[in-house]
Amino acid sequence: MGVAVLVALIFAVVWFVFGRGEELPPVQKGTTLTRLPRAGITGDDVRTILFQQSFRGYKASEVDWALEKLAREIDELRAVVHDLQARDDLDAAAANTGPIPVIDPKKRRDEQR
Repeated sequence: MGVAVLVALIFAVVWFVFGRGEELPPVQKGTTLTRLPRAGITGDDVRTILFQQSFRGYKASEVDWALEKLAREIDELRAVVHDLQARDDLDAAAANTGPIPVIDPKKRRDEQR
């Protein structure tokens, strides 16, 4: 019994002195370090996400791999959207149709007479 108490005491001292082994400082209960913009998420936003670590957390290398894959996909999709918007702008400028004229039916009848 004395050995168990001694081990528990050593564990408590080490835990308070060195912390819980987190890379991030402890956060207040009910809050998170994870931040993302409401809209317009970029690959860099995904790359800078921070998650609080816990005893039963995920394998960090797998999370990092998944986040990097998502970040690359977001960057590629945003580049495609940008290219398509630029192409549409060029097509609209090349067409240069301007507004379609509206012909007043009364005026047209007068011209035909």
